[in-house]
Amino acid sequence: MDEERALYIVRAGEAGAIERVLRDYSDKHRATFKFESTDEDKRKKLCEGIFKVLVKDIPTTCQVSCLEVLRILSRDKKVLVPVTTKENMQILLRLAKLNESDDSLEKVSEFPVIVESLKCLCNIVFNSQMAQQLSLELNLAAKLCNLLRKCKDRKFINDIKCFDLRLLFLLSLLHTDIRSQLRYELQGLPLLTQILESAFSIKWTDEYESAIDHNGPPLSPQETDCAIEALKALFNVTVDSWKVHKESDSHQFRVMAAVLRHCLLIVGPTEDKTEELHSNAVNLLSNVPVSCLDVLICPLTHEETAQEATTLDELPSDKTAEKETVLKNNTMVYNGMNMEAIHVLLNFMEKRIDKGSSYREGLTPVLSLLTECSRAHRNIRKFLKDQVLPPLRDVTNRPEVGSTVRNKLVRLMTHVDLGVKQIAAEFLFVLCKERVDSLLKYTGYGNAAGLLAARGLLAGGRGDNWYSEDEDTDTEEYKNAKPNINLITGHLEEPMPNPIDEMTEEQKEYEAMKLVNMLDKLSRRADVKDLYQDGG
Repeated sequence: MDEERALYIVRAGEAGAIERVLRDYSDKHRATFKFESTDEDKRKKLCEGIFKVLVKDIPTTCQVSCLEVLRILSRDKKVLVPVTTKENMQILLRLAKLNESDDSLEKVSEFPVIVESLKCLCNIVFNSQMAQQLSLELNLAAKLCNLLRKCKDRKFINDIKCFDLRLLFLLSLLHTDIRSQLRYELQGLPLLTQILESAFSIKWTDEYESAIDHNGPPLSPQETDCAIEALKALFNVTVDSWKVHKESDSHQFRVMAAVLRHCLLIVGPTEDKTEELHSNAVNLLSNVPVSCLDVLICPLTHEETAQEATTLDELPSDKTAEKETVLKNNTMVYNGMNMEAIHVLLNFMEKRIDKGSSYREGLTPVLSLLTECSRAHRNIRKFLKDQVLPPLRDVTNRPEVGSTVRNKLVRLMTHVDLGVKQIAAEFLFVLCKERVDSLLKYTGYGNAAGLLAARGLLAGGRGDNWYSEDEDTDTEEYKNAKPNINLITGHLEEPMPNPIDEMTEEQKEYEAMKLVNMLDKLSRRADVKDLYQDGG
């Protein structure tokens, strides 16, 4: 009934009446995502009628009402089949200011029309294969990049950027050819990186270092959404970068990694938004060539170095193992390097472990990232070893029992998901410089057996990669307990009581005679067996 009334007014009414009826329809169906099949034909005709209205000279408010209803109707795939034509797509491109003839975005009154047009295009492209093909024909990716360049430094049009980026993400997700076009022809990597810089309001203090204000306000919801969409689009653009990486691209990848480092050190408007932001940053970092991830850590400034020295002097002399890692003014420092970003990644990993679900999608990306960083960059590996596998002191509990990061990772080594347990074991193995004896010390033979069997290292040894020869130092507590540690379980076991100690002399004599008789019977059976064999 709603569609029938709206269709009647759209066909015969004037702009004011059309706006009112469509606004009522939009308000009523704003949260509708499933439609009755009985009204399918009416919805198709309503879509066709709206497109006919959009080509007319109507007020901006009426255009917005038309586009809002079209966005709702475009959630139904069946409705889109007859209305997804080149002419109708071009109508939406014109309203979204995606035509090359539109030079600027000066009329603020047009912004709602642009945003709603982009929303409609997102739905139509996602739900219609015909629209996806027409997007290639109309070179939509290039038009979207052109619109981004117009508004990349204009903070008051974040909604336009957000839905432009979302549509760019959808196109690059649905068409692999567009990824290559974005990367090389349209220079999508520097463009999208600049969008992130703008969203984060980055101020560079060095080539790959940005100023971080730990006391600054969180990102606004609009800036956070815009950044998340840019991160997702960049992921598609760089998804095969590790295969085709050229030395000439190193600078651009390092700039992007530096921007992602900044992303990890800021927060969104809510805890959930911050996690979503950091999750997308982790996914994108996984596409960065590992040689360019050195910018995630940076040397301290002269002022920070002086503060670190002061902090080291304040630590007790008997805490030598802890002296290399200090926290000063919210900065995690290790061996003269700022490790804030790596520490954020470590905390992010632990939160994902604590969730206890969706390990393959939520946990393996950050574990893989930390593994590759540790394998390629010595300072990162040593810092993570210090945090995850500190010198052993108490070995009374099994390695998998407890609430430390080490305990949690060891538990994952026997997880039912093969991919999860492999990457958890690989991470710990790399932190141990791929030395079997070091890994067994922290995990026990039982937990590590799967990895060692897969690597052909059950008999001991080390992996194929080269690491520095600095030796681990065992604590006095571990050295004293080591002779009594069960190598299979990896923990200290109390000596088993000797049953003979509780026996009387008569019981001992009885048990001794019992043993003699058993040995005599075994000897007799062996003699008889030999006799039969010799006699044929």
